[in-house]
Amino acid sequence: MREMTKKRVREEDLLIYFHANNLYICCTLMCYMVHIMTIEYHGIKPWGRSFDEYVRMFSLTPADLKRKILGCGDGPASFNVELTERGGNIISVDPIYYFSADRIMQKISETYDDIIDQTRKNRDQFVWQEIGSVEELGRVRMSAMEKFLKDFPKGMMQKRYIPGELPSLPFGNKEFDLALCSHFLFLYTDNLSLEFHLRALEELCRVSNEVRIFPLLDVNASRSTYVDTVIDFLREEKRDVEEVKVAYEFQRGGNTMLNIC
Repeated sequence: MREMTKKRVREEDLLIYFHANNLYICCTLMCYMVHIMTIEYHGIKPWGRSFDEYVRMFSLTPADLKRKILGCGDGPASFNVELTERGGNIISVDPIYYFSADRIMQKISETYDDIIDQTRKNRDQFVWQEIGSVEELGRVRMSAMEKFLKDFPKGMMQKRYIPGELPSLPFGNKEFDLALCSHFLFLYTDNLSLEFHLRALEELCRVSNEVRIFPLLDVNASRSTYVDTVIDFLREEKRDVEEVKVAYEFQRGGNTMLNIC
């Protein structure tokens, strides 16, 4: 009888062990899957957005579009050419403008597949309404970038595209009415330090009367860990800072901009 009891205890212990071991394996696999199913960019990617997207991302009114605008970190976006066609006054600044149109196209080609592939693997981080699929996203982005590339040589001659980069811009104090920074600050939290963000925002406030930043999320659709610190810093510098909801959301939860005056 005692032997049978010992045997049952051993069997129960084994069952508990196997259940615990299986649970550990499942949890480990789930954690591993969560770890690998994230977006990771080694450096800043050239990725262009359109005029209509800028208008919604930054809540740009007809009056805003008549102001002298700086697009900081515009990259291969079509906002500059499309606003210029509408009679607007805009300068875009980005280090990618040091390169020729052919070299920029090469850089886009080198990174396009990686961006699309990581987006496809992380579809749940995005809102698929106006853009219905990853394939459509690729077409929309390429359309904007092709408009930019076609305009780039002319825009360089007209000094609408200026090579330069944060945190040191080649412009005078308060040269612009409105500075827009799309998908650069906060988005690349893993690549750019907090100190860089603070210096960059100081510089944007130096060259422009008003600054708008979008989005406030990092590449994995999480609120940047820098946002609250940046807001506190700017308020200590006696800036008026407001987080404003906008009529645009592609990254899930990415529907606010930072407005600084």
